[in-house]
Amino acid sequence: MQNEPVPDAPDAGALQEAEAAPPAASATLPAEADPLLKAETEAREHYDAWLRAKAETDNVRKRAQAEIAAAHKFAVENFSAELLAVKDSLEAALAAENATVDGMRSGAELTLKQLNSAFEKFNLAEIDPLGAKFDPRRHQAIGTVDSEAEPNTVVRVLQKGYLLHDRVIRPALVTVARPKGVEN
Repeated sequence: MQNEPVPDAPDAGALQEAEAAPPAASATLPAEADPLLKAETEAREHYDAWLRAKAETDNVRKRAQAEIAAAHKFAVENFSAELLAVKDSLEAALAAENATVDGMRSGAELTLKQLNSAFEKFNLAEIDPLGAKFDPRRHQAIGTVDSEAEPNTVVRVLQKGYLLHDRVIRPALVTVARPKGVEN
């Protein structure tokens, strides 16, 4: 009786196959249930979203640079258009065959009004400091003179200065009253 096989006992090979095979339940789990696959999928999605956001940011930056370049390039376009009318008036005056002095003078006055209107429209203002205190930020003194005016007062304007939106683009050339008792 010792050599008789045991009924219904599995053989050794069948036991090894059963141990090596994964449980049947894990073969039917969806990929989302695997934490590593889920994390990799999310990482790919986040990386893709980051790449898209980076590309959009680069596009916005490039568009802004192009707009700034165009704004610099054409910043004086409207001002230039206003000056064309002034140029046309001057050319018409020079082309006149039988112009009189009075006609030329009135034409020059009208042209000056056109120019002043263009300046005003674009916030280009004159600095005409006659009688004002000398201001080195707005005036350039080219000399001092004896005068009855208060010292450091502008007594003569040789060339008007100009401001563009309150920024000096050309200082006024002036002579200033010298303090009494000071030699030049």
